This record gives sequence, structure tokens and C-alpha cells, in this order.
Amino acid sequence: MKFVLAPDSFKESMTSKEVCNAITEGIRKVFSNAEIIAVPMADGGEGTMQSMIDSTNGTIYSEIVKGPLGRDIKAQFGILGDKNTAIVEAAEACGLQLVDKSLRNPLITTTYGVGQLIKSALDMNINKLIITLGGSSTNDGGVGMLQALGVKFLDEKDEEISFGGAFLSKIRKIDISMIDKRIKNIEIKAACDVKNHLTGDKGASRVFAKQKGASEEDIVMLDNNLKHYANVVKEQYGIDIDNVEGAGAAGGLGAAVTGFLGGKLENGFSIVSQCCNLESKMKNADFVITGEGSIDSQTKEGKTPYGVAKTAKKFYIPVIALCGRSGEGIEELYEEIDSIVCIVPGAVALEDALKNGKINITRTMENICRIIKISKNL
Repeated sequence: MKFVLAPDSFKESMTSKEVCNAITEGIRKVFSNAEIIAVPMADGGEGTMQSMIDSTNGTIYSEIVKGPLGRDIKAQFGILGDKNTAIVEAAEACGLQLVDKSLRNPLITTTYGVGQLIKSALDMNINKLIITLGGSSTNDGGVGMLQALGVKFLDEKDEEISFGGAFLSKIRKIDISMIDKRIKNIEIKAACDVKNHLTGDKGASRVFAKQKGASEEDIVMLDNNLKHYANVVKEQYGIDIDNVEGAGAAGGLGAAVTGFLGGKLENGFSIVSQCCNLESKMKNADFVITGEGSIDSQTKEGKTPYGVAKTAKKFYIPVIALCGRSGEGIEELYEEIDSIVCIVPGAVALEDALKNGKINITRTMENICRIIKISKNL
């Protein structure tokens, strides 16, 4: 028997590598001699860096950078196993998890630390850079990141604007003459799992700012400010950063990556699966096991389990997806995913479900394998 394990992380419970380990333990209880290939996966959201480092035997480095509220924090970036590719996870420097719920405020949060991590990665003499855009607490259009890389955003007094989405309306001139020159010499991709434009009804502010602490009044201001920022960029440099799919990711960080860094926005799952050689590792597998914390109708929109399943179907391999919660619309997924199995044993508190994730996955996988054994008369 050959099993390929390609799960995402179970948020707040286990990394994708830990999920692989728990699945492996369950398989071994039934098929002790099975060939098991673990490929920790992600789709561009929080945890993508760790997944890619685990999958490629890369290295993680720590740096002190400015966090979303402008205070110094410790953040990490990674160098993949090829030694030439860096991965910067935006959430490491400006993630929502870094800001206490009572302090969340996209009017003042900044992506400055993301730019600092990029500079640290450039110091490693890389030729490729992957930036993941999920999970930010910001709505500054990536201006903070660009400031860290040397771009100046000047007001009517030719002074630098302050951090945060509230101050984008003060931009009168953008000076890119001092941007880190090394940016031009590397290939940049941004892992993105949304298609939102920068502004408008489906833009960064109206769709995502509320969960980052914005009021309805704030959302209107933030959207107007991003529009002003986009207009200045277009007037001064002839670049449209607004009407680009994915520009609204991470509070507009996607717009800055494409407009100023020359980066390409790509589906996060596709970037991860290519780097991890997922497709080649699936060949001749008997089963593919995937999963993530929650599976529902949104899983079809570029999430890991659906991407893994579509890849497996190229080789007609059965796919089983594990989850902590199965929500509405999972019937839409059965075209690609053969079985969706919830690992939670019954009605339990969320805290207990998160704490016992490893135990629940191992037990569930053992039971799945016992069914496989019966069905194949092994």
C-alpha cells in the first residue's frame, strides 16, 4: 500500500507536518509496512512558510522587525531546500494574530515589517522570493512594506506619511528612486487565495477590514484612501494597481507586490504544490489523504484539500479528506474528494477539539484503514 499525505494545517491545533505525523501513526496501526510519503501542504495562508520549509528541508531564520502596531517583534522568514528561494509570510510581520482583539485597527496597522523581512531575505543572495499574503491585520495597500524597501510616500509638505491606512489620503508624491535595487534581479511570486480587487464593493476594505477591527465609517474611509493611493500611482507611473485580481489580498499588499515589485500573484496552492513536487510524488499511490481544520463550500475556492484532490484525480487516485468541522456545501466537493471524514468524536468544546487534534486524527485514520483492509480483504 502506498499513501501520499498532503494535508494543510489544522488552524490553532496542528501544523501540516504534525498532521502528517498523526495520520502516519494511524496508518501504521493497520498497515505497518505501508509506503507513506508525507508532503505538508498549504494554500498561501498562515502556516505556508512552515509547510514549505518542512516539505523541502529548508531553514528558518528569525529577525527583529516592526510589528503591525509599529513595535519591535520577532518574526521569521525561510530559505527553501534549494538554497535559492526565500519565503516571507506576511502574517509573520503583520498578522491578525499579532494584535490583541481590543487593539485591532487597520487605520494604523502597517506592513513595514514585511519589507524588513524581504530585505533580510535579499541579504541571503537569493534569486527567487515567495511572499504569502494571507492573514494580515493591515489595510495600508502595502505602503509600509514599500517604505521599508526604500520607497518614499510624501505629503504636501514633502514629509513621509505615517503608518496605516488612515494616512494614505495624504499621499501627494511617490519617490521610488531609493527602492532596494536587488528587487529587480529576482523573481517574485505572491501566494494568494483571493481574487479581490484593491477597492470597491469586493475590495480589500469592504470585504476584509471589518474582521481587522474597522467600523462601517472606517471602511468607507479606508476604501476611499486606497482609491486615492491607486490614483496617485496611476497618475505618476501609469500603473493600474486597482483592477488586478488579488490586489486586495492582505489589505492591498497584493497591489504593492504587483505594482512596485514586479511580482506575479498566483494561486497559493499551485505555488506550494510546484515547490513540493506534489504531482510526481502522487504517482502510483493507492490513496491520497488530505484535509484541514474546516471543510465547506469555500474549500472549492483554491483551498488545499480541493487542490490536492484535483491533482490526485489526474492519476485516478482515491482521495480522503479529514477535517475538524464539515460545514454546508460539502456535497459540491464530492466530484473531486471521494470521502470527507470529521475527526471530532462527538459534541465537545472547541478548546478540547483543538487540544486533542493529534489523538483524534490518529484514531480516525486507524479506523479508515481498518475499513480499507476489510474492503480489500487484506
